[in-house]
Amino acid sequence: MELQDAKMNGALPSDAVDYRQEREGFLPSRGPAPGSKPVQFMDFEGKTSFGMSVFNLSNAIMGSGILGLAYAMAHTGVIFFLALLLCIALLSSYSIHLLLTCAGIVGIRAYEQLGQRAFGPAGKVVVAAVICLHNVGAMSSYLFIIKSELPLVIGTFLYMDPEGDWFLKGNLLIIIVSVLIILPLALMKHLGYLGYTSGLSLTCMLFFLVSVIYKKFQLGCAIGRNETAMESEAPVGLHNQGLNSSCEAQMFTVDSQMSYTVPIMAFAFVCHPEVLPIYTELCRPSKLRMQAVANVSIGAMFCMYGLTATFGYLTFYSNVEAEMLHMYSQKDPLILCVRLAVLLAVTLTVPVVLFPIRRALQQLLFPGKAFSWPRHVAIALILLVLVNVLVICVPTIQDIFGVIGSTSAPSLIFILPSIFYLRIVPSEVEPFLSWPKIQALCFGVLGVLFMAVSLGFMFANWATGQSRLSGH
Repeated sequence: MELQDAKMNGALPSDAVDYRQEREGFLPSRGPAPGSKPVQFMDFEGKTSFGMSVFNLSNAIMGSGILGLAYAMAHTGVIFFLALLLCIALLSSYSIHLLLTCAGIVGIRAYEQLGQRAFGPAGKVVVAAVICLHNVGAMSSYLFIIKSELPLVIGTFLYMDPEGDWFLKGNLLIIIVSVLIILPLALMKHLGYLGYTSGLSLTCMLFFLVSVIYKKFQLGCAIGRNETAMESEAPVGLHNQGLNSSCEAQMFTVDSQMSYTVPIMAFAFVCHPEVLPIYTELCRPSKLRMQAVANVSIGAMFCMYGLTATFGYLTFYSNVEAEMLHMYSQKDPLILCVRLAVLLAVTLTVPVVLFPIRRALQQLLFPGKAFSWPRHVAIALILLVLVNVLVICVPTIQDIFGVIGSTSAPSLIFILPSIFYLRIVPSEVEPFLSWPKIQALCFGVLGVLFMAVSLGFMFANWATGQSRLSGH
């Protein structure tokens, strides 16, 4: 009552009172005031359960990045990798806290609208561009896995050479998968409908983790052993490189490939474009409830990432590739099933990451327009065509991880949430020199440094040709 009286008497501005209410839990779902214009994206009641929301957000977090984490550990060391992974997980959770706080203050659950509220139309354009850049990169990495793995799986089933038959070409197969599977799921009207497919996708990746652990104990030291089951199928470079033949794990190491490995780790935890859409459709939405969804999802993915990277690295050590599945025998029945599971998982993830791109484009190009099925379908078609063209032209998944992870990931995790917090939270409630705003400022500066250092190392490697030494 005191806050409301202060608001009515003009002692505090409206945003300041709303912020205090949000902090105290009295603003679980910002709805329109009597006689005012309804808040955007609240034209329907959220019906997605807590569990389904966790499935969707976890599916958005975990994708093709899990295949590159063992490679990242090989170039950072076990202890250093796990410490970095934990730091990035905690920072991701904190950035979601900043994002939800800003959304609660202004009653907006659209990332692009937060950008407009903070910086006007230019902010809206920048946020939409970053979301599109990041999620197009994510979709590309998923389709790249389909392009590289599906021909091997089908060829093994049919006892054919994937390089010899035109219908086993990866470029053709990703087009078929996009049309027959991804497009129908991408045409769903609401993101909550994909909760069941997200659950199936996570189950497939859990099977992948269990298989990686099992293969570690089955193969033991898989480097330099002629009696392993991989011997006849292993990549040629595996035996020629002669690296780490003693199978000694490095606890801490730093090399030039860190310019790729750290962005890979950052890219693996980005789910921020999906946070607000999932929040919008959450049943009984509140800041605390959505933060719990984020914390559960990030915690579960941290455990899965850590275990996958550790056991994958302890199987192949320094010889592990950026795409770990290529290290195993192509004819191993278990690995064949794992490949199928990963293919299904990444295929079902593509529609989830497509939703925020479509929403960003609608906010940017068609603001205030009512839902339209023709526009809904057309945007999905155009996006899938562009991503397919990109995947056909980009030679390796490492370039996608490195470039996108060094640019859009720091923006979505560090820079944008901190800037929104500094600009949107009223100074009457949180002065600029208050501890929460100082934390947010340091958080944003950390993101800028992360982006600059990663891009600097990457461009230096490209200039000297070192990025190709490992054959990725």
